[in-house]
Amino acid sequence: MDHFLYRDGILHAEDVPLPEIAASVGTPAYVYSAATLLRHYRLFDEALDWGPHLVCYAVKAASNVALLKLLGDEGAGMDVVSEGEYRRARAAGVPGDRIVFSGVGKTPGEMRHVLEGGIRQINLESEPEYRMLSEIASNMGIEVPVTVRVNPDVDAKTHEKIATGKSENKFGIPIAKARNVYAELATLPGLRVVGIDVHIGSQLTDLDPFRLAYRKVADLTETLRADGHTIDRLDLGGGLGIPYERSNLAPPVPLEYGQVVRDEVGHLGCEIEIEPGRLIAGNAGVLLASVIFVKEGEGRDFLILDAAMNDLIRPAMYGAHHDIVPLRETAAGAEMHPYDVVGPVCESGDTFTKARLLPPLAPSDVVAFRSAGAYGAVMASEYNSRPLVPEVLVRGENWSVIRPRPSYDEMIARESVPAWLDG
Repeated sequence: MDHFLYRDGILHAEDVPLPEIAASVGTPAYVYSAATLLRHYRLFDEALDWGPHLVCYAVKAASNVALLKLLGDEGAGMDVVSEGEYRRARAAGVPGDRIVFSGVGKTPGEMRHVLEGGIRQINLESEPEYRMLSEIASNMGIEVPVTVRVNPDVDAKTHEKIATGKSENKFGIPIAKARNVYAELATLPGLRVVGIDVHIGSQLTDLDPFRLAYRKVADLTETLRADGHTIDRLDLGGGLGIPYERSNLAPPVPLEYGQVVRDEVGHLGCEIEIEPGRLIAGNAGVLLASVIFVKEGEGRDFLILDAAMNDLIRPAMYGAHHDIVPLRETAAGAEMHPYDVVGPVCESGDTFTKARLLPPLAPSDVVAFRSAGAYGAVMASEYNSRPLVPEVLVRGENWSVIRPRPSYDEMIARESVPAWLDG
């Protein structure tokens, strides 16, 4: 469920008509619903209320500081994968003891920064990483809580570019090596083992891969405890998918996912951490775009929008589907027309969809890409020297720009010509 609904024939974000935002801010623009973000966070929180837990929002999904503050004020933790994301979470007022630092390539500078600022735990992904962290933490006179991310070699049955739990993926330590790794960790200064970490991928629409991975984690927990290690915390990652195509069957809901967690690891008495991102933010955002031209091609018509692959790269990168709807509701029984929906960027890959059935549209009409809240604005670029897309947050009848569109002068002013080239 989301809070983007038609009222009197006009698509609204909560109580705000989207044409009002489009007219004021211009297009393309991202619009987020605070009510949807909070609802989805609370669903995960309630799904785990059978035991101690922390829902750590995956900042990489949508990292605007306003969104992080909204969730942080509700009690969410944060899962970060870079110093920049850590700084955003802290700027949003989230305390260090609710921030988990993940990622396969943490630098020494990033490690020092989060240790100085405070961190709940660091999820370790390789032998060189934990040896480096041990040296840094001990030199700082700090003992840092850590988990080890194990790779359970489970097929998440998702897109190959967002699968992370198979042996061929770059993430984590093979679960077969875990006992030796934990044995070495026990000898290293500056590190305090608190648990196990696992994450098998994103946009999962089947609970069986979660079940299999968590069963392996449960077995490993009992083995490591028998070896004398303290395993009090299980970080189970994120990955639950969202319904990008409204016509398809909906993926499992957080309550069903929470039951899988309880079934497989609930008996261990561990504090549970999860790291959802897409399901919290995905359906909480739309991308608004205006029609520039309707172009008749050879055997097809092109709907050319002012949004492009640099604003929403998921279709070009993953072949991803987004429902596209006009801001003015289509009348029942209206004739639909197949369009190739494209952007203005000078790439054939700048194609959102082909032969999509839409009502007849004309220049200046505005459409919304649904389910664009996750991995939309965060993956945007300035390719073709197009300014970054602005972001807007709606709460009830109030709305504010939370990241403005930079002017061309501001974009160009970030660059400089060296003196030796300037005459």
